[in-house]
Formats: sequence, structure tokens, C-alpha cells
Amino acid sequence: MVPPSPHKPRRRAKKAGNGNGNGGGASSSPSSEGHITKREPLVKAPVFPLASFLWPARGSVSEWEVLPLILMAVGLFRWAAGLWGYSGFQRPPMYGDYEAQRHWMEITTQIPVSQWYFHDLQWWGLDYPPLTAYHSWLCGKIGALIDPTWFKLYTSRGSEDQTLKIFMRATVIVSEYLIYIPAVVVFVRRYARQSNVPRWTAWMSLVAILLQPATLLIDHVHFQYNTVMLGFVLASMSSMLAGRYLWSAVFFVAALGFKQMALYYAFSVFSFLLGSCVFPLRPGRFVGIALATVASFALLLLPLVAGTLYDAHRGIDARPDYDGPPPALPLFPWLTDVLDTNAIYYPVVEQLVQMVHRVFPFARGLFEDKVANFWCALNVIIKLRTYPSELLQRGALVATLASIIPPNLLLFFRPRTSLLPLAFATTAWGFFLFSYQVHEKSVLLPLMPMTLLLAGKQGLSRDNRAWVGFANILGAWTMFPLLKRVDLCVPYAVLTLLWAYLLGLPPTSLSAYFQEDHSILRKWATFILHAGFYVAMAAWHVVENSVPPPFDKPDLWVVANVGLGAVGFGICYLWCLVQMIVQSDILPRGGKSKSKAKSQ
Repeated sequence: MVPPSPHKPRRRAKKAGNGNGNGGGASSSPSSEGHITKREPLVKAPVFPLASFLWPARGSVSEWEVLPLILMAVGLFRWAAGLWGYSGFQRPPMYGDYEAQRHWMEITTQIPVSQWYFHDLQWWGLDYPPLTAYHSWLCGKIGALIDPTWFKLYTSRGSEDQTLKIFMRATVIVSEYLIYIPAVVVFVRRYARQSNVPRWTAWMSLVAILLQPATLLIDHVHFQYNTVMLGFVLASMSSMLAGRYLWSAVFFVAALGFKQMALYYAFSVFSFLLGSCVFPLRPGRFVGIALATVASFALLLLPLVAGTLYDAHRGIDARPDYDGPPPALPLFPWLTDVLDTNAIYYPVVEQLVQMVHRVFPFARGLFEDKVANFWCALNVIIKLRTYPSELLQRGALVATLASIIPPNLLLFFRPRTSLLPLAFATTAWGFFLFSYQVHEKSVLLPLMPMTLLLAGKQGLSRDNRAWVGFANILGAWTMFPLLKRVDLCVPYAVLTLLWAYLLGLPPTSLSAYFQEDHSILRKWATFILHAGFYVAMAAWHVVENSVPPPFDKPDLWVVANVGLGAVGFGICYLWCLVQMIVQSDILPRGGKSKSKAKSQ
């Protein structure tokens, strides 16, 4: 008789589904990246509609099964949004942002490089940094292969060719899929992995971020290329998460080179990178970051400088319509007297000074149009335009520094990657509320990092969804007057309400409030605060649509929009700052101290 074998077969572990632990649905399990997460209570049904749509993907073993479907779905929304009109459609004489972007493709492909920042400044003169000009040149060259008449100098102005519209919409989507969307995907993966967030939850946050209504409305309906700049910023943040600090500097220079609005994040980038060099002291890293930054700026300006020198060599004047000696340079008129205007380097100096002058238009005033920030709201009570421009600039500088120094000091002394979205959001809110020369569309900058919080720890919890959703819906609402002027009310309503519905937010649902793990006071305080704003926004829409403003106050409803929006954004700034203070562990906690988790 054969004795029984001592070997016992190993029992196979039961396969656990991917949960979220953030209010999205089922229990959590080891993530796809090999990180072990705490087991969450089993939830047998999704909590909000977005979780319902992604519910079948819980058991997916590979992200490549779900990610292509997500990217195709969000791409379909982008293309569908582009079927609507755009800024300036059938609105002569200046048309709008669509014509500005088309015109820059026209001038960058039709005139010499040295004339880009000087050409016909009264008709949408180029006023963005060089990388935007290079992007316009590339798009214009590709478009000219399809139809050269789209970018004919002078004669193509105000073109409303439908095929041109398709091409222009396609350039936004292609640019976004080349830069912004890969950056979002990489950031969400890294941030979720560091926060021990399961894969299914990361997918939900990815969809929520890519369907952010304000971004779709401005870039794919109104028409702009903000997501290119935001993509470079996200690439910089992702590099910080990965510890690739030199690449972080390179990507952020690219963001600055595309749109100067990236300066909203500059203090946070500087604070984190400097803090990572100081705590602990790493002089080699500091030198490397500095050299990478200088080299990136040099590479950014190289085509512009080389083109200017080449034009000067051929005898092409940057100002062909100007006769006589070279005029005084803007911003630095004394340079004309100090420098030799016949020297070989002078055209380069002239070009760079003009570029800076166009990129930073201090002469435009404290704010542009009606924007929901502190200064525009204050202007209702105190007419700020009656004060000297220099005084307003100094006041804006002091107020901006006062608002952005606290979060960046925290980030400098606590250079933790987990604090990056909050630091970027708080700093951008400070810039939006208090800085000089702010536009309505600048609200995209604080909304982007605040929306990234959905991908972090407890990112899709009810409290987090409530605050992130509140900021996004309020941001889209403050842009309604801008969108209404160009007949884009329907996409505003559809995209905003759809996003609110998917995340279970007001006005479609109240499921983001009254969670069990918070005190009764906190539940009701958050609900009453947000409900007051939601009711006010809904009432404003009713009144604005049905009651004409008084004859002597034609902007009454727009001013009301500005005032309510400024207060709401100020609350968002304070919420981000408080959350950052709490998560930085800078305040002493009562009881037995807990060991700090690794942040990087």
C-alpha cells in the first residue's frame, strides 16, 4: 500500500474585484500595480452614475481593455461639442478667439519670423509666447496643404469656411491627444498609485477629469488651445511625482512658452523643486534644475532668435511700415539710447523686448471685461479705474503675494508629492482672485489641479466630490455671460449638467452630501453653504433669462454673476488652503503621534 503523499496542494486565493474605497462602489483589493490596499466594506451597488457606467470594468485584468474605451468616449464628447458654433461666428468686424487662432496661423506661415510680433497689432496681433507661434506655424503649414486659401494674408480674415472649421476643431483635438490627455493619464496613474487608490477608482477619476465641463466649453466649443499648456503643466507635475526634477523644469518651461498664464503655477513649481533640493540639502540637484531651466528657455527662444538674425541678414525689417530711425523700445525705452541700433544684436533685443511687451499687456488694465475675481467685484463699490495704474499694479502685487505665500511656504517646508494638487490649486486661486489682468477663461487654471484631487486618496469620497464639483460648476457658471454672447448656451447646459449627473452632484443629485463618517455640523454646514450657491445660480439663470436689466444698468445681471462667483472662488481658495494645512501635518495633533507615511 502506497503511503499518502505529504504534499498538500496550495489553495488558490479568491480573485477580488477592483473596488474604490472612495464612495464609488465595491470593495477594494490589491491594485494592479502590486500595492496592497486596505479592504473596504463591500458595496453592492454604485453610489453615483459614473460608477454605474464603469461598473462592468471592475473585473478587468488589464488597463488596456478599458483605457482605449475611455479615450474614445471622451474624444466623441469633444468632437460632438465642436459641432456647435465658436467664438466670433458670424460676428464681424473682429469676430473672436477662433479668428485670432486662425490669424496666427496666417501670419506665422505668410510673413518673416522677425515680423510675427509686430504685424498689424490692431487685428489680433500675436500676444502669446513663442511656442504658441511655433504651434500656429505647424498647424498653418498642415492646413495650407489642404486649402491654401484658408491662410492667405489679409484675404482670409473672418473666413467661416465649414471645412476650415473642421480642420481647426481637429487641431484642438489632435493637440490635446498628443499632449494633454497622455499627461492626464500618466498623472492619474502615478498619483493614484502613490495614494494606494485601486485601478477602477483611478479610471473613474480619469473620466471625470477628462470630461471637466469648463475645459470642454472653452477649448472645444468657444475655441482655444488651453489644454496644450495644461498638458505641459501636468507633465511637469507627473515628473515631480516620479522624482524626475530636471524633466519637471523642462516641461514647465514648455508650459510657460505656450501660454504665459502658466505663471499661475510658477511659485508652486519653484517652491516644490527648491524644497526638494533643501530638505535634505542636495546642491547637485539644484544646479541640475537651474541648468535644465536655462537650457530650456534658450531652446524655446532659439527659432525666434535665429529667424530674426536671418531676416536681418537678408535686410528684412521687423517694422516695414515704419520709416526713420528705430523707435523707442516698449517697456525699456532707455535701451534705444544705450545700445547701438546698427549692431548685429539689436534686432534680437528689439524682438525679445517686443515679445515680452506683447505677452504681458500691462496697459490693458487691472482686469479684462467682467471676471469673477476680487478686483472686478470690488469695482462695483469702488471705481478702481479712477486710480493710477501704478497704484493698482502694486495693490494687485501685494494682494497676490499675500494669498500665494502661505501655500507655497507649506510646500517648500513640506515638499511632498501628495500636496501638489492642493498647492497648485491654492496658488492658482490666489492668482485668479487678486492678480493683474485676469480673464474669465483663466479660471481653468485653478480648476485643473483642484479636479486632480479626484484621483488621490479618498478622491471620490462624497466630501471631495462635493467641493471639487462645486468649484467646477461655479466656474462654468461664471463663464456663462462669455458663452451667451456667442450663442453657446446649449452646450453650456448640456456639458455642465452631464458632468454634475455623472458625479452625483447638484442640481441633479444630493448624493454627495450627508456622509456617515462626518459630524452632523460639518455635513449641514457644507450642504447649506453649497446649496445657497446652487439656488442662487439657478435663480440667476431664471432672472437673467426672463427679466431685462434696468435701462441705466445694462450689466446688472453680469455684475451679480461676478459678485457671487468671486465669493464662491474665495471660499474654494480657503478650502484648498485649509486642506493643505491639514494634510501637511504642520499643525500639532493631540494624542499619540502617528508615524508619517512616505510621501514620495
